[in-house]
Formats: sequence, C-alpha cells, structure tokens
Amino acid sequence: MVGLLAACASQAPSPGPVSGPDGKPEKTTIVIGDMQIPDSAAAHLADEHEFFAAEGLQVKFQVVQGAGPAIPQLKSGMLDISLLNYVTTFLAQAAGQDLRFVADGYQAVPGTFALMVAKNSPIKTPADLRGKKIAVATRKSIGTLTVEATLRTYGLSADDVEIVEFPLPDMPGKLAQGVVDAAWMTQPFILQAGTTSGAVQIADVMSGEMADFPIAGYGVSAQFARDNPRTVAAFQRALSRGQAMAADNPQAVKDILPGYTKIPQNIADVIPLGVYPQTMEKNRLQRVADQMLAYRMLTRKLDVAPLLLPMPQISLAPTPLRGIS
Repeated sequence: MVGLLAACASQAPSPGPVSGPDGKPEKTTIVIGDMQIPDSAAAHLADEHEFFAAEGLQVKFQVVQGAGPAIPQLKSGMLDISLLNYVTTFLAQAAGQDLRFVADGYQAVPGTFALMVAKNSPIKTPADLRGKKIAVATRKSIGTLTVEATLRTYGLSADDVEIVEFPLPDMPGKLAQGVVDAAWMTQPFILQAGTTSGAVQIADVMSGEMADFPIAGYGVSAQFARDNPRTVAAFQRALSRGQAMAADNPQAVKDILPGYTKIPQNIADVIPLGVYPQTMEKNRLQRVADQMLAYRMLTRKLDVAPLLLPMPQISLAPTPLRGIS
C-alpha cells in the first residue's frame, strides 16, 4: 500500500495549515490535465475548497480528450499533472515512457460505464456487434480493454469490430446521428444519451471480470517528480482532502459536476458515481496490468510498483464541510 489517508466519517478536513516538508513548492502554479467526467471531481473539490491554495498551489485545469493526448503534454511540459487512465499509461510505460502516478483517482462500480446503442437499433446485445463501428474516447485505453472483455463474453474479439475515437461529450450526438453503431460511455453521458435521444444500454462493461476495476489516477512525468518533489507532495496532500470529501459526500460531487462538465444539475443529481480511493494500492493496480497482459495489450508482465510514488504522511483534523450542508 502506497500511502494512507483515513476517511472522515461525516466531515472533511479544513483547508487550514497542514503537516508537510519544509519549504515551499518548487512550482506554485500547475496545469492539470482534466476530463469532463466524474473521475476528476475530487480535484475540482480540492480547488473549490481551497485545499490546493492551502498548500501554496494555484491550479489551472486544461481539458484533455484522454491519457493518449495528455502523456505527450506531460513530457513537453504543457501539462504538469494529469488525470490518466491506467491502461493507456501502463502501455506508454511499457513502450519506454517514464511516468509516475502520484494518486489514485477513480474506480468503477455498476452503472458507471456502458456500451450504448441508438434508440430502435437492431443491435440488442454485444453479440450483434460483428462488423459494427464502436466509439471509444481513445484507442488502447480503458475503453478498448473493457470493450474487448465484453465482446469476448459474447464470443467476439476486437478483430470483429471497428474501433473509432470521439471525445466523451460527443458520444451521445454521434450515436444519435448514426455516425457509430455503438459507443463506450461513462456517466453522465450514459444518462444524457438515454434522456435526450432514447439511447439504450446493451452492456455494463464494468461487470464480471471487470467488476470494481481501477480506472484512472493522477500522473506526472518521472522528470517532473524528480525536479519538483515538494510540488508533488503538496498536490498529493490537497488531492487527498478532495478524495476524502468526494468519498464521504457524494452530493458534493454531484453539486460540483455542472460547473466543469456542463451537465444540468437534475442529471448530475441522479447519476451513479464510482469510488474515490483514498489509498494507492499496488496489488489493486497490478490487476490492471495483469488484465492487459491477458488480453495481449501488453506483451510481457509489467510491475506497476515502480510507477507509484509514496504518499506523504498527512495529519488532519476534521472540520465541517465548507459550503455543503
């Protein structure tokens, strides 16, 4: 287990003084790669409740389509830290990139990721997808892995379908327009597609062998971690507070979603949410790499332990949530 932050039973820590290493962060303004999905809610909570500010950090969020486009921006310095799905990141690491995860971010539960088809589509189950076009956010990602696992359950493989890329917010429209036959979606787009155009779920892709699957964490380049250890530790402490708040108060997540996802509050209020882990556990994340090996996304076993940066020790006193009843 890499680091540990105890969850507060009904409260989240205040943004007041925290324990940490001597000295200010090396870099006080950081750019965070962000996605317009619930996975990143804890970072937005940490920003809104001034947890980053309490650590001497000013954060700027930059929307990215996925880990594929984000990783080169981490390397170039356009991004300092980014939400990254584990599948794409482990593939990049195996291909020679040098990346590190500084915090876990999001874990699936039933109802949070699905394969969707248009209203009145002749496709009724994944078995009907042979020769069809399926949209994912990025190839070689958590989307393609879970689609392939679902197809295998129904006797198909990735070779039997065409995989194309579209940003997650575009999925409902592309499906309704007939640009694709099926789309891999996460919330809130699952509910949005069903509400606005009558889209139908044909599979929960986070079930069976993919149940409770780790989705994404926050990553940096290894060079950034070496050059900015105090900045990384400050980010970890602030994000841990946001993760604790998100885990303890789902309504806080639903209240902040419209501000950065642009979805209406009435939809945010009813979507199922995944888990916001407060630890970064090697064995749990190793499961992702092992599943990738089983589906031949990796050609050899990848040990994820060297990619996980230890969490700083945090001593927090609980105080009432600010601005949340």
